[in-house]
Amino acid sequence: MKKTIYAFIAFLIVGISAVSAQHEVGSATLPNSVTFDGQELIYNGAGVRKKAWFKLYSGGLYLKQKSSNAYDIRTADESMAIKLHITSGMITSKKMINAVDEGFEKATKGNTAPIANKIETFKGFFSDEINDGDIFDIAYIKDKGVIVYKNGTEKGVIPGLEFKKALFGIWLGTKPADKNLKSGMLGNE
Repeated sequence: MKKTIYAFIAFLIVGISAVSAQHEVGSATLPNSVTFDGQELIYNGAGVRKKAWFKLYSGGLYLKQKSSNAYDIRTADESMAIKLHITSGMITSKKMINAVDEGFEKATKGNTAPIANKIETFKGFFSDEINDGDIFDIAYIKDKGVIVYKNGTEKGVIPGLEFKKALFGIWLGTKPADKNLKSGMLGNE
């Protein structure tokens, strides 16, 4: 009988640990940590991207160490990642590309010319059909660049810290895609 009770208690402890290793954000479940290019990044915070009354995706920010300073995160030459879990069938490839264009315009205050070719490459990563449930990982790896994954498959790499600053500015800039999403990513959930 004691063995059964101990086994049950152990099962509960493992179950509770597994549950705390993830975060429910909108209708998505985000992990407590992610690993890209051999570098483990920890969950900093997350939120839901909304437009009108529609929830489009859940977005999580992963860093080497937690931070709530958007400027420091955007400008840091440190490995970090953003996970976008699509939660709406309303997002299409065309709408995502348009949102990326708008995001870069705001993040660079209209000065996209220095990174225009890199923006075009980045938009190409969203050219395939996008479905509810797709997951995009946008990882910046120090000394390598931005690596984009769709559902775990690498789409490509874009080098350059300046591109990374503008890209992360889409979510963490002074005119972010969604103020509540930015706040959530900074750990103010």
